[in-house]
Amino acid sequence: MAVDEGPTLRRRRLAAELKKCREEAGFTQEYVSRHFEWHSAKVTRIENARVPVTPRDVNDLLTLYRVADSDYRDALMTLARLARQRGWWTDYKDVMRPGNFVGMEADASSAKVWEPIVLPGLLQSERYMRALMGSGRSNDPPAAIERRVELRKTRQRRLSGPAPLRLWAIVDESVVRRHVGGVEVMRDQWRRLIEATGRPNVTLQILPLDAGEHAFLGGSVALLEFPDVAHLDVVYLEGLAGDYYEEQPAEVRRYRVDFERLSTRALSQDASIGMIKRLLDE
Repeated sequence: MAVDEGPTLRRRRLAAELKKCREEAGFTQEYVSRHFEWHSAKVTRIENARVPVTPRDVNDLLTLYRVADSDYRDALMTLARLARQRGWWTDYKDVMRPGNFVGMEADASSAKVWEPIVLPGLLQSERYMRALMGSGRSNDPPAAIERRVELRKTRQRRLSGPAPLRLWAIVDESVVRRHVGGVEVMRDQWRRLIEATGRPNVTLQILPLDAGEHAFLGGSVALLEFPDVAHLDVVYLEGLAGDYYEEQPAEVRRYRVDFERLSTRALSQDASIGMIKRLLDE
């Protein structure tokens, strides 16, 4: 079992393995909670990777589940220790949205993103993101804005390095035409998009205004995929009513199919860059 990965993915791997062990042992979550005299929701939270689990708890659970394979037990104990390490993003908890999307993004191998309103954060220029934050968070103190900018710029490092994130972004045509921060800010942003798509791990497509209705009209969608563990892939949905994570494999597959179907209606990357270059020429 691989353990050379970030703490968020380690926690999710561990949660999935503990759930599998419990189900194979034939125990319910309620039974396990009563057995250890835990809060009734503790096992649920452990198996949803919502709370960290101590190596001692892992050992006790594996003993209850009658897991005898010593190598497997050792691997899960190692995961438990490593999953409790701090990720770089924990320093930004004060300006992060709930749900640890940044932590999952840091561990993901690829991201498929649909954006109908603004450009994906991983592709935003600094001037563009400052314009967004200045309007959307006008009451925030300057220090908080700086922290948000720093966080987003740090996230963007996932697009480079020895194992870069594979980003496939589809954006509505209105997104690249909407002047955020004024003409010069947008010209800078358009150049940033052209530069980013020069990376082999970045794909950008623009969905034309005349494409009509589609499955993702409700808001932003991000499908995060993880190396060698497809059952841990997750869909993040952002909307006015709040954020939501979909982790059921069947639903994740449905979103993947809908995303790939949407890509066939969007402009190719070459045609999309051609549109952006025409906006620059104008």
